[in-house]
Amino acid sequence: MSDPPKNDLPSRSRKILLAAVTEFISTGIPVGSRTLARRYGLDLSAASIRNVLADLEEAGYLHQPHTSAGRIPTDRALRVLIDTLLEVRAIPPQQAEMGARFHEIYTSASDPLRETGRYLSELAGTAAVIAAPSTAVRALSTLRFITTRQNQLLAVLVFADGSVENRFISIDGPIPEAELLRIHNLLSDVIGGRTLGEVRDLFASRLADERHELDALRRRAFELGHLATADMCRRGEVVIEGQNRLLDLPEYADVDRLKMLMKALEEREEILDLLDRTLAAGTGAIAVYVGSEAGMGGGQLSVVAAPYTENGRFAGTVGVIGPTRMDYAKVMPLVDATAAAVSEARARLR
Repeated sequence: MSDPPKNDLPSRSRKILLAAVTEFISTGIPVGSRTLARRYGLDLSAASIRNVLADLEEAGYLHQPHTSAGRIPTDRALRVLIDTLLEVRAIPPQQAEMGARFHEIYTSASDPLRETGRYLSELAGTAAVIAAPSTAVRALSTLRFITTRQNQLLAVLVFADGSVENRFISIDGPIPEAELLRIHNLLSDVIGGRTLGEVRDLFASRLADERHELDALRRRAFELGHLATADMCRRGEVVIEGQNRLLDLPEYADVDRLKMLMKALEEREEILDLLDRTLAAGTGAIAVYVGSEAGMGGGQLSVVAAPYTENGRFAGTVGVIGPTRMDYAKVMPLVDATAAAVSEARARLR
């Protein structure tokens, strides 16, 4: 995001630019000086506004499709609006009911991620994206082993949110049930309060560190734990809901744009990479990737995203995808509030 700070613009130019961006977001039509003079109380003649618009175009904030047309905001202009909104930190009017709804979703819905996406899409009026937590940051509650064959165990991993994952591991020979019970008791003391990633790293470091003299039982427990968790840490899935809301927008009446949109929505790894950037920042702040910054749909899409927490750590991301002309003043507070509500709802599950 290399644009110059918004204070580089003179006050009058900034006011006219924000009016032009607001008008374009509302209508999707190139903006002319007469429209701005009539609707935005700028107290300037259309000719004076036209001169300022020309200066803004020269500075890269606007562009004109053709000579007789109005002007369209560039990504740089949208960034000025977004930075202004980030300072305001508006509160969505639905915030109270949002908290209650997300509590209901996370206590009764069979698929909370999808329900979260559907609800956010409904509120925002565009497509919603939800990135599930990486398995590395999910709190592990229990690790148990069940003998299935002479040289095989079923590792059962139970997470703090109640989800369960199973995997088979190979061993050199059978382990008596009494020894497995002692291993389970030992692992319970080690696992308590740790995430899967922390448990995996602990097993690996203890087995590799010669300074720790491990008795036979502890070494066997750590070896089994290492086998059960070694390659389980993976990225969370990404869920997209409300794609159909995008198809009704005038931007996608154009067949080529529609094709680029559909291709962008199919590139789940690219979307996840973008959401991971928000997570990796580690600030908890809402992030907005405009047009070329998002790099999706031929630069015609924007993403608004915010991280949510689990076990006191940033774990996943909620956000929306829409045209660069999306209503940022409405969408940004909704995404911010959704991330906070999801964090609180997930905390209540523990």
